[in-house]
Amino acid sequence: MTHSETTDTTFSQTQRTQIKRLPQRGEYDRQTIYDILDEGLLCQVGFVVDGQPFVIPTAYGRVGDRLYIHGSPASRMLRTLKEGVEVCVTVTLLDGLVLARSAFHHSMNYRSVVVFGRATLVEDAEEKLEALKAFTEHVMRDRWAEVRPPNRQELMGTLVLALPLTEASAKRRSGAPLDDEADYALPIWAGELPLQLTTLEPVADPRLAADIALPAHVQHYHR
Repeated sequence: MTHSETTDTTFSQTQRTQIKRLPQRGEYDRQTIYDILDEGLLCQVGFVVDGQPFVIPTAYGRVGDRLYIHGSPASRMLRTLKEGVEVCVTVTLLDGLVLARSAFHHSMNYRSVVVFGRATLVEDAEEKLEALKAFTEHVMRDRWAEVRPPNRQELMGTLVLALPLTEASAKRRSGAPLDDEADYALPIWAGELPLQLTTLEPVADPRLAADIALPAHVQHYHR
């Protein structure tokens, strides 16, 4: 089951998504937001139950203009969200530390996305399988074609929720520190310390058969 994607290239600014603090860092370009979502691995899902706020980290996947999350039917988060409560989902990529000459102007370079909306339960079997494929491919491209797909029991034991990407914004910072003009004369090192997610050597499952080679998508994995 496929979903038609909007032809709008930007998200409309709403009262909730409009960047008020340092608005020059805000972006509403749809592709920019999708690129950040596609690079991230974890999202933070915020919601309220009986006046108590919760923020839960979880994996996600994107297909077109829908963000999918999944888990056990026993999950309080999923049981709550499927009732249609308001939800706020955030994804943040940390690109570097910004070291200024003053303590006040230290910062971080980052890219982030905030999504607002209401999630719905995915009941269509084809869309549910498409979402589960998206989760797998989001973590590691080309993995779905190699692994055993979910069986009927596993599908029945998994809840999948869809959050439409209709109210979203991005915010990001890049570049050098911004010190007070007088501080540039101070004899203090200042600059950026870039950060990135890297992999170490893969560790094979102890029960892996000796004749099974390391697949290319694992050997050359990168974000």
